Amino acid sequence: MQAILLAGGLGTRLRSVVQDRPKPMALVEGKPFMGYLVRQLARQGITQIIFAVGYKGSMVEGYFGDGSRFLAPDGRALSISYAYEEELLGTAGAIKNAGGLVDGESFLVLNADTFYSLDYGRLTRLMEGHDLEMALVLRQVPDVSRYGQAVLKGGMLASFNEKAPEPRPGTINGGVYLMKKELLEEIPPGKVSLENEMIPLWLRQGRRLGGLVNDGYFIDIGVPKDYFRFGEDVKRGIVLW
Repeated sequence: MQAILLAGGLGTRLRSVVQDRPKPMALVEGKPFMGYLVRQLARQGITQIIFAVGYKGSMVEGYFGDGSRFLAPDGRALSISYAYEEELLGTAGAIKNAGGLVDGESFLVLNADTFYSLDYGRLTRLMEGHDLEMALVLRQVPDVSRYGQAVLKGGMLASFNEKAPEPRPGTINGGVYLMKKELLEEIPPGKVSLENEMIPLWLRQGRRLGGLVNDGYFIDIGVPKDYFRFGEDVKRGIVLW
């Protein structure tokens, strides 16, 4: 299976501490953050990766190359390709732009500036068991009012990005998706958001969207506090290279 890593953002909130590189390439113990994510994918047998890159994307390509020097546990080399954005396309636009490099019936999508420990095989089993067009990973948080709430009923997505009027625990989007390739045709050209436009649209249309709640380690390095926390977690062995 292939995975698209969304690595084209500007990372402005992290600019005060990471100024010379794209956010997913921020160094953690001398290694780029995205390398930890790539190695997690490889450990689970996902060895075909498409980087959706924009801002300083050549730095990503300069480090990872074609993937041949990165090996999965079974000794297979990774196969890495690149889809460049000439302008910011949003999450769905970036996926569509990279979609020409997808050769299977389904593919993973991950944000390259987040690390979420999970068994990707669960998504495949969920998609097959519920005949889904998209399977999403949700996570439990103590206060959904800070985010847009996502709700599952019987494994199917019932609501998405709904604002909660008061603080309460619940589930939100975890930013990991398994998508059928046919959905690429539904994304219009230009700048399009997956979270704010396409998923709500597909939900209204009655498309078969489902998900699971995962309780694994999660972090988004978008702000300095969490970037430094990830570095501490690596030192403590919570996250492995």
